[in-house]
Amino acid sequence: MIFPQKKNSTATTTPWWQAPAASKSAKGNLFVVALLAGSLGGFLGVNAAGGSLFRNANLVTSTSTIERAPDSVAGIAQRVLPSVVSIDTRTINGGGTGSGFIIDSTGYILTNNHVIRDAVLNGGKIQVSLNDGTVYTGKVIGRDASFDLAVLKIEATGIKALQFGNSDTIAVGDAVIAIGSPLGLSGTVTTGIISAKDRAVTTGDSTTESSYINALQTDAAINPGNSGGPLVDATGAVIGINSAIASLGTSSQAGSIGLGFAIPINQARKIADQLIKYGVATYPVVGVSLDVNYMGAGAQISTAGKGILPGSPAQKAGLKGGDVIIEFDGKKINTPEELIVSVRSKNVGDRVSLVFIRDGVKKSVTLNLIAAKK
Repeated sequence: MIFPQKKNSTATTTPWWQAPAASKSAKGNLFVVALLAGSLGGFLGVNAAGGSLFRNANLVTSTSTIERAPDSVAGIAQRVLPSVVSIDTRTINGGGTGSGFIIDSTGYILTNNHVIRDAVLNGGKIQVSLNDGTVYTGKVIGRDASFDLAVLKIEATGIKALQFGNSDTIAVGDAVIAIGSPLGLSGTVTTGIISAKDRAVTTGDSTTESSYINALQTDAAINPGNSGGPLVDATGAVIGINSAIASLGTSSQAGSIGLGFAIPINQARKIADQLIKYGVATYPVVGVSLDVNYMGAGAQISTAGKGILPGSPAQKAGLKGGDVIIEFDGKKINTPEELIVSVRSKNVGDRVSLVFIRDGVKKSVTLNLIAAKK
């Protein structure tokens, strides 16, 4: 399997991206907003001398209606919102809020693994709230830390599911809409564009549950609590799952700076299908361990330990420790993370090409990807 070798324990590195982990209570923020609104209303109602500004005003009420096209942001939001849910978790250590969306009318919901991870590991409770306020207990059908995905089930039928789009055909510059529950504010809608594709993003708050995402980048505002919510295209179809944000600081509660990342729905759909059918998911591997301390361009196969797994496609293809992989199936590789997400974007059984450098000489091989062992 492919996995980055641990760095020296004395060196710590804080990634510039962070998963927008489950948000904490937003009551304080709501309180401030309420005070400001109250103060503003009081000010607008009087003039400098204390008299009413509207004493002699003739106020007119408009009875005209606004027609909103089905493909407008408002029209899309109206169709999508009923299928987006808020997810609240409670454990002995506290709680958090995330998002998710209905993928099947029988009650299956797709979200991020990091939204429900603590509740699963600590025997906590998971509550799912629909947009109409109905609350259900969420049952975990399966979760996969490698892709940061999880499927929940609620005891409901006849609920509206979202339509899947095609994340492979989405283009940089396409308009997108992010929907979720940032800071617990359910039903929040933000807009933006696809800023970039195929961003190699690593998330995870533990060494045992790191996720590697071949992400879509968007400037739509995504904040803590948006995790697991849908990123939809101009037709209202889901093309991504909002999962991570870039931050200029070290706090996991940092806000949006216009750099958000979503798991492509084509990849997420494959994992969701496996989780529903089997309760677990797998992913393809080459069968090498990578040296994350390598400072050059490309991904170097580790020379320590089992750089090449016995019986793996890499061993059968003749790869060796110290080889530097610079290209995977026609895509240039600059870092170990880029190689990992590129491999995981493929399917088990796919035949792929590798270009690598050994002793200054460029070589190429082809091999068949196999399933990782769980």
